[in-house]
Formats: sequence, C-alpha cells, structure tokens
Amino acid sequence: MSKRKPSFFERLTGAIKINEFEDEDIVEENNPLQGGSLEEREYSVETQEEFIEEDGELSIDMYENDKEIIIKSIVAGVRPDDLDISITREMVTLKGKREKDSTIQTEDYFHQELYWGSFSRTILLPAEIEVEEAQAIEKHGLLIIRLPKLNKNRQTKLKVRSS
Repeated sequence: MSKRKPSFFERLTGAIKINEFEDEDIVEENNPLQGGSLEEREYSVETQEEFIEEDGELSIDMYENDKEIIIKSIVAGVRPDDLDISITREMVTLKGKREKDSTIQTEDYFHQELYWGSFSRTILLPAEIEVEEAQAIEKHGLLIIRLPKLNKNRQTKLKVRSS
C-alpha cells in the first residue's frame, strides 16, 4: 500500500492520530485505513481541545487602490462599541465579541452553525499608512476600514530661521 499525506480535513477534524505521521507520511503499520479500532484512529477529545484557539478568526477582504488600502469584514451582530481596532503604520488588529442569546437552551437547537464569542484578526499591511487619517465605518453589518497610504514622495519646504 502506498503512503499518502492526510488531507487538510483529516488533520483539522482529528480523523487520524497525529503520531501516525512521520515526515507528513503515514507509517504503514499504523495506517488507519488498514483497520484498527475507532478509538485508535481518532484524536482524544483532550488532544483536539489543545488545538482550539480561544478567539475565532475574523474573515476579511483586503485590497488597495492608488491612494488607500481597504479592509472589509462582516461583523453582523456586533455593536460598533464592542469592536476594538488598533492600527500601526504596518498592521491592523481587529477584536470584538459576538454575544450569544442566553435565553435559548442548547438542547433546543436543530442547527447551530454561527460563531459566537470573541474574535480577533491581525493583518499585516502591504504598504505603510497614515494612521491619523484612517477611518472605520460599519453599515448593515459590514465593517469598512479605509487606510490612506503613506506618501513617501511628499515634500515640504523647510525655512531656516536665524537666531
């Protein structure tokens, strides 16, 4: 049987033990495709929980034009006051929290796919920006951050004073 690299989904969901891989290949005698109990093939719950981050990661779109870098993200269900946006010339960090409706009992759900809880995202920018001129606007659950690019070619005349 040939060796194969586990799929991203297998590694993400824990369908195969981590220790079954050496140099990204499956060791023949530990190959879960050849049999073995389900418990031997799956991660333990404790191992899976070690890989879960505390914060969810916010999805973004980022693009640029001649004058600015624009970042867009869906933040539906988050009040603007609950968003924390930190900006430096090279990086933007978005943090926030989406509160779950505590009146609904877990056993009453048929489907529960939405992300609830705190989230964060740090984005390295492709160019330096003017921090003081940055703007953030939330409209209908869409966060739009406009970051004017730093104009390195800008010149100013400096007058020499006599003392």
